[in-house]
Amino acid sequence: MEAYAKSELERAGWFKPDGFYGDMMGHAVMKMIKLFADEGHSGMSASVAVGLFKTLANWEPLTPLTGDDDEWNEVSDGVFQNKRCSRVFKDGDGRAYDIQGKVFREPNGASYTSRDSRVYVTFPYTPTTEFVDVQS
Repeated sequence: MEAYAKSELERAGWFKPDGFYGDMMGHAVMKMIKLFADEGHSGMSASVAVGLFKTLANWEPLTPLTGDDDEWNEVSDGVFQNKRCSRVFKDGDGRAYDIQGKVFREPNGASYTSRDSRVYVTFPYTPTTEFVDVQS
């Protein structure tokens, strides 16, 4: 696994000093690959571990949000942000919404969010994103 990862990272230019983040990203990923390889996972446990890691590293919850009071931090007067999923907010009226509920995608593939991205949610809630293709 380590040899394969190193070869692919080299081929993609991740160890070049003038690349993205210099050569730091290639070395950082290799550290993770080495740690993962040392765990000795087989096919099934490897895919479970990778899935869990990806979810957590992207700051996504493993289970649905409950909306319980202990899940919220007040970020400004009457506006609360979910502790478990930073894209979910709640206004003073108690209505919760996902600011990435809709992501708009241009024909060239560029994506963006706007105020229209807000989707009101009910709990329990598993964060999801709808991609909306827009015409030029």
